[in-house]
Amino acid sequence: MAGNSQRRGRRVTSKATASKGSGGKNRDALAGRGRTLPADERPWHKAYSGTEKLPQRTAWKQEKERRAAADEGRSPKIGKPGTKDTTWGRGGGRGTATPSPKPARGKQPVGRGGPRVAPGRKSNPAKDAPELLVGRNPVLEALRTHVPATALYTAQGIDMDDRVKEIVRTAADRGIAILEVSRAELDRMTGGVLHQGVGLQVPPFAYEPFEDLVAAALEQPAPLLVALDGVTDPRNLGAVIRSAAAFGAQGVFVPERRAAGITATAWRTSAGAAARVPVAQVTNLTRSLKACQNAGFVVVGLDADGETDLYHLEAAVGPLVVVVGSEGRGLSRLVGQTCDLTVSIPMISEVESLNASVAAAVTLAEVARRRAVEG
Repeated sequence: MAGNSQRRGRRVTSKATASKGSGGKNRDALAGRGRTLPADERPWHKAYSGTEKLPQRTAWKQEKERRAAADEGRSPKIGKPGTKDTTWGRGGGRGTATPSPKPARGKQPVGRGGPRVAPGRKSNPAKDAPELLVGRNPVLEALRTHVPATALYTAQGIDMDDRVKEIVRTAADRGIAILEVSRAELDRMTGGVLHQGVGLQVPPFAYEPFEDLVAAALEQPAPLLVALDGVTDPRNLGAVIRSAAAFGAQGVFVPERRAAGITATAWRTSAGAAARVPVAQVTNLTRSLKACQNAGFVVVGLDADGETDLYHLEAAVGPLVVVVGSEGRGLSRLVGQTCDLTVSIPMISEVESLNASVAAAVTLAEVARRRAVEG
């Protein structure tokens, strides 16, 4: 008698053979998302133990768990808010902070400055879009140094500590619009960056046309400009602008690509000097330096192996452009060839080189000294 093995459409392969699943595909889809936050660092989880303000929804979850545990005669499975530092070096933790676990490779280590981004979420603002500066300390410092701002965003239910009170008071005194939004909306605006409940909207910087920058400098008795060749750290840019203002430079110009622009960080580092010293962006730095030479400037580049000692720079008293190289490689080849001469800073110790902003400050100070003596 024919059995099931004779039926139409019967299985012809062994059941022991593993069928192809989607596990590998799903696993690949998770690649690059970064470290998954543990439960005690997730503000929306009942096990949250962070130092940030406890969300109302999370507090309700913890209270519900407490009642359930009391009815069942057990310990509640909830976190201890305020016992784990989740501010990541911004100095806003409360209570006894416990060390955070070591981050995955490529992630920002604990105790370092800068915003922390949730796994899989990135913020890619448009080039000409307003910048949102986040974090209580950065926002407060920006307001103290009069960084231009158009709006201050605060999360609903934010813990009004001394910093937040000063932030709100300073913004109100300056006439900056103060907008209260939900924490979820602030999360969306910051693209996943931990914002500590505050965000300061900074408008795009208005750069000076390069031709106007050169023309305005030539109207001064002692024209002096500063050019940056590939400086990518906005803090160095801000520090150079501050030194330029301190030692009488009439302007700074930087390349549009592969170089730092005027961001909120550069504004803050310049201590407001970016509002007093014109800054221009140029498409081609080499071509712009040649235009300065044609206008009568002497272009000198800072180089550790420079041919001229800074203390013997005779050209310092005339129209001058000081070119500062990048933090790592110094002057690029074409820019170095374009310079009329390269200048080195004498150093007594075996220090290999100075930071870009420090080298600029030393050079500008010496130029100002020589001009004062000659004048």
